[in-house]
Formats: sequence, C-alpha cells, structure tokens
Amino acid sequence: MKIFNLSLLFLSACLVTFPLSSCSSQQKAKERYIIHKFDYGKTAYIGPDGKAVAPPRAPRRVKKMIAAANSLTNKPYVYGGGHRGFQDRGYDCSGATSYVLQAGGKLDKPLVSQDFFDYGKKGYGNWVTVYVRDGHVFLVIAGLRFDTGGTWNSTGPRWKPERRGAKGYYVRHPRGL
Repeated sequence: MKIFNLSLLFLSACLVTFPLSSCSSQQKAKERYIIHKFDYGKTAYIGPDGKAVAPPRAPRRVKKMIAAANSLTNKPYVYGGGHRGFQDRGYDCSGATSYVLQAGGKLDKPLVSQDFFDYGKKGYGNWVTVYVRDGHVFLVIAGLRFDTGGTWNSTGPRWKPERRGAKGYYVRHPRGL
C-alpha cells in the first residue's frame, strides 16, 4: 500500500511540475495581431510578382531565406508536403517553414509543426521569428509574414501582408537572427 501511495504521489508531482517547466521555455506572442509595417531599408516588401524583396541591410542568411521562400510562392498547399525531404511538389506550414530555415543554414532536417515549440531560442528574433501553436507554424522574416494559412492570393506558401491574429501563438527564433 505504501508503494502505491508513493507512486501516486510521484505521478501527481510530475503532472503538476511538467506544465510549469514547459511554460518557462516558451514566450507567448505579445501582439494581438501580426501586421506588416513597411519601413524603408529595414523591412521586406512584396513586389508586383508576389515575391519579397529583402532590405539591403539584411544579413546574408536572411536574404537566402527570403530567396528560398520566394521559390515556394507558386507551390500548392499539400498536407505533409516537405516532410520526407526539403524538395517537394507542394508544402504544408511546417514543410515550408523547414525549407526556408534550412536555406538559411538554420535547420538540418524537416520538422513537423509541434517540433517548432523547441526550435531555436524562445522569444522574438531581430530578423526572423517563428510563430507556433498547436497545428500551425509560420515565419516573419524582415518584418514580412510567410505563411500557408490566411486569405491573400490563395493558400499555400505565400508572403502575406494582411494582418493575422496572434492569439495562442508562441514565438521562437533561430540563434543569431
């Protein structure tokens, strides 16, 4: 009977402690909405072709990520796309995010959306921020959102300038960016 009580006590302590430890490694998004605010020379913008133009001062890795995201802008949304390997006919949210981060030298293998809760460092990055919640992940690179969800110009990996709600999202960023 004592062994059972000790086991139950240990299990209860683990259940209480687990959520506290996982919360400290996360930072909730501070803003209510993610909004693109163009600032000449500091933020990316979308050209007439739907592709992003990197700010001149952006680090080389950021420019590579923007170029990689641009290469996906005409690909369709495909559930599970980009998970077997970085090259695919279409991409889902985590496949597209993985592809872009890999192009910047910040990821070795594709991740599913849940894995991004542990990616990089918690908090906002100077150039790149990963927004993750249960079932979805997207990037903000040089102030511009790259996302498979939302409404602008259909679904699939696209640059999206319109606002998006940030409720329920946590923010992470690649080290050094």
